[in-house]
Amino acid sequence: QVQLVESGGGLVQPGKSLRLSCATSGFTFRLFTMNWYRQAPGKERELVATTTTTGGTTNYADSVKGRFTISRDNAKNTVYLQMNSLKLEDTALYYCNARRYYLKLYEYWGQGTQVTVSS
Repeated sequence: QVQLVESGGGLVQPGKSLRLSCATSGFTFRLFTMNWYRQAPGKERELVATTTTTGGTTNYADSVKGRFTISRDNAKNTVYLQMNSLKLEDTALYYCNARRYYLKLYEYWGQGTQVTVSS
């Protein structure tokens, strides 16, 4: 059974940091591109950060570039999102996503973890 379980969200003041984790099981983690998405109330889901299978390449939304860092540990089947200098507009439900295309698309989602930035 595929599972992606996010953790690490919470309430934080602007300028502070949080580290999200996504622990996975039930699929071959090292073969999947891993992504973090977020969705704020009334807005569409947004791709925040991506890391390729080895972690050698990462990409970020312009809105988080220079503040967020995605990383992965293939030995622990876990992906992380380090979020620094948090802003009010970072408030959202953050989702972990696994994606691989091999003959067909394989895609899995976590349930999300809430991040609220408020003074």
